[in-house]
Parts: sequence; structure tokens; C-alpha cells
Amino acid sequence: MRPIALLLFAATVAAEPVALPRSTPEAQGVPSAAILAFVEAAEKNVDALHSLMVLRHGQVLTEGWWAPYRRDDPHVLFSLSKSFTSTGIGLAIAEGKLSLDDTVLSFFPEDAPAEPSENLKAMRVRDLLSMSTGHHADAIEPFPFTDPAVSQTRAFLALPAAHKPGTHFVYNTPASFMLSAIVQKVSGTPLVDYLRPRLFEPLGIRSPKWEATPKGVSLGGFGLSVTTEDIARFGQLYLQKGEWEGRRILPAEWVTAATSRQVSNGSNPASDWDQGYGYQFWRCRHGVYRGDGAFGQYCIVMPEQDAVIAITSGVRDMQAVLNLVWEHILPGLKAAPLPADATTQDRLAKMMASLSLPPPAGKATSPTARRVSGRTYGLPKNDDGIETIAVDLGQEPTLVARSDGQEYRVPFGMGAWRRGGRLPMGRTRSMEDGAYAVAATGAWTDDDTLLLKACFHETPFCATLSLRFAGDALVLDREMNVGFGPTKPPTLVGLPRRTAAPARPKS
Repeated sequence: MRPIALLLFAATVAAEPVALPRSTPEAQGVPSAAILAFVEAAEKNVDALHSLMVLRHGQVLTEGWWAPYRRDDPHVLFSLSKSFTSTGIGLAIAEGKLSLDDTVLSFFPEDAPAEPSENLKAMRVRDLLSMSTGHHADAIEPFPFTDPAVSQTRAFLALPAAHKPGTHFVYNTPASFMLSAIVQKVSGTPLVDYLRPRLFEPLGIRSPKWEATPKGVSLGGFGLSVTTEDIARFGQLYLQKGEWEGRRILPAEWVTAATSRQVSNGSNPASDWDQGYGYQFWRCRHGVYRGDGAFGQYCIVMPEQDAVIAITSGVRDMQAVLNLVWEHILPGLKAAPLPADATTQDRLAKMMASLSLPPPAGKATSPTARRVSGRTYGLPKNDDGIETIAVDLGQEPTLVARSDGQEYRVPFGMGAWRRGGRLPMGRTRSMEDGAYAVAATGAWTDDDTLLLKACFHETPFCATLSLRFAGDALVLDREMNVGFGPTKPPTLVGLPRRTAAPARPKS
């Protein structure tokens, strides 16, 4: 092997992540019954988890993905991205590129207002990190993250700071964006690229994707997509005070500061959103801390118990998931190994291997199928831009939709999940434009109604579509499992646009 080829081979080998070690729960002092109880409670009371990994003493005790989600799928993190952004700041400080007490204006003098307020002039990096910038409310709704005609840093600096920085907590996603912009300003590279050799590659996070502004600044406060195991690796790094496989990745002092209570954010003893806030990390009850993102993306770190829990999901009640962790898993974390429990371990393993979001209940076919298969229905103008819709109910059932001039074909299984299609997300805030990978399943709930579920399996979002064929009309109802606003748009009624030779429905 020639020297250059040898070097390339060595680089390829080095780039492969070392697998996290696996163990049985009991060997690490955790009863399998405790984890099983958590999963069973989540199946009963939470709609719905997408993945779960539980680590103790650096060992993976259990892991599972609810079909159609899979191990290798990246998952949108939403605000769990903020904890990675904080890490970028910690690394930049360690490299001497900035300090916690640098003022925000010092990085962007060209974007400063003509007459900056005293509060703006006093705003520091630590205030961005601790969500205590002095702003009175989170400005994410009107903030122009994706407007190509706007300087996002200038837009942030123009926001009124009503309070003295450091004195008033308010959750502030544009502040997290500014942290990303600062890293790019001092390093000359976008945050995602800055973190690649310093964090992602050492941890074995191979394919991070981070949405950016039109000017190429990683969004910082959201937009990062990684796998569940990547989340677990990140949590384990923090649990190990910044060390990874014998190598110092982050200063231990930074880990301690970032995950400690830097500011008060409430006083409700029953809420894990009122236990204090660090540097883009939440303090929790029970001495725990976490990064989290909308609709149930969690990196839960338990220093006292030497444990990490990584969860992705699409839930409306994020506190409910944490409550189940405290109720079932936390009490089961014992100080010493436990006797083997092969029976419960086997039950847990089988359950984790068979997890699935439930397909709709119903029949695989209907007397209506032959009549409507292949028929295209034109729809009235709507906010989601859907122009036409059709279902091909032949040997490979397929939903065919046209949106904003583009045709999308989504195969679906009758009573089973089928992957391979793509659909636009619609007008969903905080998601880039374009089509997303989707898995779909369907069933006839009665003779005239085909119910489809389409799961955007790299995101928290799943859509339910009810297609009721009423005479010549199609009555279309849609509902998202979660959303930042209304999840159920108005009913659409479509009429046949053309008549195609019907495909023979699958028997």
C-alpha cells in the first residue's frame, strides 16, 4: 500500500466512531422492570415517543425506536440545539477567542443602532447564554431568521432591551442565534463547521446537519439534526465533565458552569422548567440537568446517578415525559449491580425490538377503492399549497399530491408502515422549505373513508389525513400531531379534475 493510500485508509478508520459499550440493566444496578415500566407507561400515557436510549456508567442498557423511526435516522432537535451552541461558546472561550464578559456590541459594531441603549451596551455573552439579555419577551415569532434581505444580527440588536441584562430571565431563541453568530465572527467559520473537528468528530457524530440563515450562519437556537445515539454521546460527554475516551474535549470548569443554575426562572417546585437555567441547559428536579427541544427532544443527564437518557418524540406535554422518568427510572438507579433477571430482561428486549407507532385501525380494502383509485381531485386554494390529490390503490398503494407545482408520490402500507416518499412540511415555522422523508400507512375506517398517517421520520411531525369519498367529491381533513400553532387546518372539498383508468385495488 502506497504511503498516501495508507494515510487515507488510516483517516477513514479513525473517522469511524467507537461503539458505545452495551450492558444489561442489572449489571449496572438498574432493574429491567424499572425501564420496562417506563416504556409501558409511555406507551399508555404519552403520544408518542420516537426513540429511547438509557445509559448507566457509560453503558447502554436499553435502546429502541418506534417504527417508522429507525436507529440511523437523524431527528430534528429544535431547542436541544441550544446546548450544542453553548458548547461552541465554551470551546471558543477555551481557545481564547472570546470571554463571558465580552459585550455583544463589541462583535458587531457595524450592526449597532445609531444610539444604543445603556442596557444594550451592557449586554454580555454570559447574558445571551443564560437567557437574561434584558429583553421582555422571546422575539422568535417575528424574528427574521430566513429573510435574505435582513441582517439577523442587526435585527437582534434593534430589539428593545427593557431590563438590565442579567436581571430578567426570558426564553430567547434569537439570543441563541447570536451565540452562533459570535462563534462564526471570531472563528471565521459557521458554528456547525467549527464544532466538527472539536466536538462532532471526536464524539463520533458523523453527519450533523444544521439549518442556517441565507447568509450561512447556523441558526444556533434550533435547526440541528443528529441521531439518538449522538444525543446520548453528547450527554455522556457532559456527564464525564468534558472528557471522552481519555481525551479532554471541553474544560471541566465550563461543563460545571454551563450546567449549574446561573439564573432563576420560576418557583414552581413541581415544574422542571422552574428549577433554574444555566448556559443553554435547564436545571431539573432531583439534581438533574438537561438540554431539550420542542415536542420532546431530551438529553437528560443525572450526575448523582451516573446516567444519561436520550429521547426523541412528538409530544404535546413535555413535562409528562419527565414525570415518567422520575417515577419509573430514577428510583431504579441503584448503587450496586443487581442479580440477573433473565425473564424481565427478555421481556424488555422483545418490547424494545417491536416498538411501533400504531397504524390506523381498519380494513385493507373497500368497495369504494376501485371507483376512486387513480382519480385526481382538484382542491381549493389553501395555506398548505396543496393543489391536487389522488390515491393509486393498485398493488403498491400510493398517495399522489401536487403542491406548489411539484408532484409528490408517497407509498403507503395497508396496516403497516412503508418508507420511501417525500412530502413538503407545509408552512411550519422553524423548518426549512422543501420536502421531507416520510413513511406512511393507511386503512379504510369505513366503506367511504381512507385514513392515512404520514410520519416525517426525521422530525417530530406526523400528519393524519382523512379522505372521505362522498359521491364525486373528496372531503379532505388533515391534522398534525404537534405544532407551534393550530394543528388542524380547515376541511378541503375537492372535485375530480380528470378521470384516469382505475388501477385494480390490491386484494
